[in-house]
Amino acid sequence: MLLLPLIALLSLPFCIAASSQTIHDQLVKLAAANNGVIKLDEKSYNLLTSPQRTWSASIHFTALDPRRRCAPCKEFDPSFTAVAKAWTKVPAVERDTHFFATVDFDIAMGVFQKLGLQTAPVVHIHPATEGPRRPASGRTDPIMYDFGNGFDAGPLAEQLSQFTPVPIPYKAPIDYARFGTAAGVLLVLASGVRMFLPVLRSRWAWAIGTVLTSLVMTSGFMFVRIRGMPQSGANGQWIAPGYQNQFGQEVQVVSFIYGLLSAAFLMLTLVTPYQTNPARQRLQVYLWSGVILVMFSVLISLFRVKNRGASPAKIQ
Repeated sequence: MLLLPLIALLSLPFCIAASSQTIHDQLVKLAAANNGVIKLDEKSYNLLTSPQRTWSASIHFTALDPRRRCAPCKEFDPSFTAVAKAWTKVPAVERDTHFFATVDFDIAMGVFQKLGLQTAPVVHIHPATEGPRRPASGRTDPIMYDFGNGFDAGPLAEQLSQFTPVPIPYKAPIDYARFGTAAGVLLVLASGVRMFLPVLRSRWAWAIGTVLTSLVMTSGFMFVRIRGMPQSGANGQWIAPGYQNQFGQEVQVVSFIYGLLSAAFLMLTLVTPYQTNPARQRLQVYLWSGVILVMFSVLISLFRVKNRGASPAKIQ
C-alpha cells in the first residue's frame, strides 16, 4: 500500500516538467501566430507568468479601445510591435526563451485589477524563475520598463535586450520623408542660386545681417538660450526681475530699442548733414533727437523695473 504513494511522489517532478513543457509549446505557437506578439487574456496571462517558467517575457499593458481615449497607448503600441517583430528574426533556440505579449484592458480587466494598474501603457519584464536563464541575483519579481526615453522603439529594444538571451536585432526603418524633405530643400537651393547669388555678394546684405546679429546677441539672446529661460513669466510678465534673469520677450524688446537708437544715430550722422533743404534738415534733427531721447528714457525705465528701488543712471 505504501508503494503507490511513493511512486506518485517520485513522479511528481516529471509531471511538473511535462506540464511546463506543454505550456511552453503553447506559448511558442501563440507567438508565431501573431508576428511575435501574444495577445493575452486572464488565462493565458497566468500561463505566461507561471511560477515554474524557464522563459522570460516582456508584457505590454495597454488600452487601445477608442472609448478609453488613451493617446499614449496608440503612440507606443507600434514601437512595441516593431520590437517584437524584430525578435522573430532571432534563431529559435534563443527566440523561444523570451516572449513578447500584450494585455488589453478591455480583454483582461481582471489582470489590471489584480496588479493594481491604473495607467497605461506599462511594460513589465518577467525573468525566468527556473533553468539556466534564471537571474544569478535570484530576483524573479517583475521589472517595470522606464519610459524616460520616450515611446520610440530604439530605446525600448536597447533596454529590453538586457533581459533577453541575445540582443534584439531591431533596426529603425528608413525615414523616407526626411530624405524627401532634404532633397526638396536642396532642389530649391540649387534652382535659386542665380537668384540669391547677387544678394550673397552684396556688401549691404552682409552688413545688415551683421548688424541684426549684433543687436540680437547684445540683447541677451545667448543668455536666454543657454539658461533655457521661458518666453515670458507668470501672468504674462515679460520683464524678469534682477540682472541675472531675462525672458525671451525681453530680448526682442531690448534688441528693438537698441536697433531704433542705432538707426537714429546713423540718420543724424550720415543722412541729416547732407540735406540741402534747411527746413527738412531741421525737421530731421528734431525727429531723430526726439527718438533718441524717448528710446533712452524707455531703456532707463526698463532697467529701473529690472532692479526695483534703484536706477542705474540718475541725473542729479
